[in-house]
Order: sequence, then C-alpha cells, then structure tokens
Amino acid sequence: MIAETEQLGTYLESFTEFQKRAAGRDLPWLRKLRESAFARFCEVGFPTTHDEDWRFTNVSAITKTSFELSRDAKVTKQEVEQFGVAGLGCQVVFVNGHFSRELSSIGQLPAGVSVSSLAEEISASSSSVGSHLGRYLDIHRDAFSALNTAFAEDGGYVHVRRGVVLTEPVYLLFISTAGDKPLMSHPRNLIVIENEAQATIVEDYVSIGETVAFSNTATELIAGENAVVSHYMVEREHRQAFNISTLRIQQGRSANVSSHSVLLGGGLVRNNVHPVLAGEGGECLINGLFIGNGRQHLDNYMLVEHASPHCASRQFYNGILDDHAHGVFHGRIIVHKDAQKTDAKQTNRNLLLSDDSRIDTKPQLEIYADDVKCTHGATIGQMEENALFYLRSRGIDEISARKLLLLAFANECLDRMAAGVGRDHVEKLIHAHLLQIANSVKPLSTVARSEDLGRNLEEVG
Repeated sequence: MIAETEQLGTYLESFTEFQKRAAGRDLPWLRKLRESAFARFCEVGFPTTHDEDWRFTNVSAITKTSFELSRDAKVTKQEVEQFGVAGLGCQVVFVNGHFSRELSSIGQLPAGVSVSSLAEEISASSSSVGSHLGRYLDIHRDAFSALNTAFAEDGGYVHVRRGVVLTEPVYLLFISTAGDKPLMSHPRNLIVIENEAQATIVEDYVSIGETVAFSNTATELIAGENAVVSHYMVEREHRQAFNISTLRIQQGRSANVSSHSVLLGGGLVRNNVHPVLAGEGGECLINGLFIGNGRQHLDNYMLVEHASPHCASRQFYNGILDDHAHGVFHGRIIVHKDAQKTDAKQTNRNLLLSDDSRIDTKPQLEIYADDVKCTHGATIGQMEENALFYLRSRGIDEISARKLLLLAFANECLDRMAAGVGRDHVEKLIHAHLLQIANSVKPLSTVARSEDLGRNLEEVG
C-alpha cells in the first residue's frame, strides 16, 4: 500500500507539470475533463486480480515501476522505414506519443478528409474535438482509460465527412524509444467517420531500443449512420514493453464496423475493445489473433453492448501460445432490454504448443431482452500430429509443415479482413512471426517421429 501511494504521488507530480504545458490548457472543458479523469484514477488506483475484469492479469509490474512522462526523442527516417508500409499515401508518425511532422507523410487527401495530430486540433479549438473527445470513453469503469484521459494531448486525428469514401488506409505509427529511465506515453486517438462515409485506419505500435516502457493508448472511434469502417490494431513492441490499449467504438444506425487486433510483441499487453451498437441495424465484427512465446502475457478483453434492436455482432479470436506464454480471452456481450432481435456470436479458439503455455478463456453473455439469438464458445487444443505426419509424408520438412499448420490456424482471422494494404501488412507480419514460432517449437523425439512417420507412410503410400 505504501509503494502504491508513492507511485500515485509520482503520477501527481507528472500530472501537475503536464497541466502547465499541455495543449489546450486554457480550454475550460478540456482542463475539467483532465482533472476529473485524474481524480478518478487517484480514487480507484490500478486494478488488481481481485477485480473481475482483471482476474487473469497482474499489472503489479506497471504499478511498481516509476515512469517518467515521455518527451520528444530523435528518430531518423531510416529507422522509421524498417516499420513503415510501402505504398501508403498517408502515414502519420508519433514518437513517444508526440506527432513528428518531419517523419510523417500525409500526402494529398480527398476533399472532406482531415488527418492531423490531436494536439494541433486542440490548439486550433476544433469543434469536432470539442464535440467528441472524452464523450464515449468510460473513465469511471477503467483506471487506465482515466489515466489516459488525464494525460490526453496528442495522437491521431482522423475526420472523414459525410458521404466521402477514403480508398487508401490512414496509417498511424506509434514508436516508443529507449530512455535512461522508464518512460510512459498516453496517446489519444480521435476518429470521426460521418454518415455514409467509408475509411480504413491502421494503428501500429513498435519499439526502438529495449528498455522498460509503458504505452497506455486510447482510441475513440465514432461511426455515423451507414458508415463503413475497418480498424486495425497491431502491437509488435519489444519484450520489456507494457502496452495497454482501449478501442471505444460508437456506432450509429446501420453502421458497419470491423475491428482487427493482432498482438505479436510486448511483455505485458492488454487489448480492450468496447463497441456500443447504439443505432438500429448496426453490424460489428471483432476479429483478433494473438501469438505469444517466451513469457509474454497477452490479454484480450472484449465488451460488446447491444443497445438498439436488429443489430448483429461477431467475435472471433484465435490464440497461438508457446513456451511459458500466457493468453487471456474475456469476451462479454451485453444485450440491453431494448435491443430486441439481436444476433450475437462469440468464438475463441486457442492452440497451445508447449506444456507450459497457458490460456484463460471466459466467454460471457448478459441478456436482458427476450427475442435474441446469442451463442458463445471456446476451444483449447494442440497441434494435430496426424496432420503434421501427413505433410511430412509428402516430403515437407518438419519446420515447414509446422508453419503450414500454424498459418492455416491464423488464416481464419486473415480471411475475415478485406483485401487491401492493411491486410497485406498484417499478413506479412504474421507470416514472419509464425516462421520464428515454427523454428522454435521443439520437434518430436527421434524414435516417436520415425515410428509414427513410418506407419503413416504405409497408410498413405
């Protein structure tokens, strides 16, 4: 308790200093928002495993570390190129949570599309920011969201106006750099897609250098009536990184939103996705893949709220875990009493590649309407050895055979992504990561391998 009090004192010092220099410090509504959020964070503190939503994830490694609020750091274009995506016309780069104009290339955007940094929009007293920022994210429910809101200043800002179809994705690249002391950043993204507009947004989190860092990010995505939005979240930071991310989606009438999460890196990662289908006839796809090895901890918390009738949601999450990796899937669907004719499905599938890997899965339904169709389920298994032997009997080496089976499992998630640059980028990352996993999986013993392979050769010969 003493250590936690000391840490809260450290955050108070950082917040007091931040308030003196933050963008929008003279805007009464924003100052009040930040102060209310910080007061809430101080009131509840960091979550513990006694909190039901965090029962499988211990964040004491974060609470015990003294983080300093990150500032600008020097990153070269050559360093950015190793992460960037070829062929994108709009790439917005943030270093330690701060917009870098010299590393970004926003390009020529169609009429009716605005892409910039949130800090610039705040400084310009943007009416869109004033109308939406902080309106949807629940700072009372989640301490990390409260902490992010307290330090909300910079991040990606995307505004697509009514009826505009943005054919190329907006790529937001967040780079964490090494420091002499543990650094924290709190990127805040605001994405507004108006009625009948279409857009694809990619958030990509990477690291340069391997020192302890804490990225606590939050995105508010507002999809208007009949809007079509695809959102990608990619986490591939180094193993000393802590990454807590929250995607809060507000959907209007007949809006169609797809959320794709891919967790590959980080030491302790928590991925929160919270869509609210507030308008009648909305559709939402929550699709994810998490791949862990070593001692990674990858936690996925899904909260889907059906607040209006005739809405449909689909949750599909696949996990691949090796070594001592620990995965978590907590999927919660709430159907409110007015949300008649709801159609919701939730599926979690997991593949464990070692005896020491672990998955905790908790699908959950809360239904307060009487005319709904809701299903949920979870499976946990190991690599199918018969399939592995079959591939080897056809002359495929063991590593390649393992990779093929892993890719088949991962492709279930890839197949739900629309063709385009965003999917191509994610697919390339997944293939490279699975090759590393396939190389590291312990092969079968020589005796068992030769005996079983011999039998299979006879059967299929």
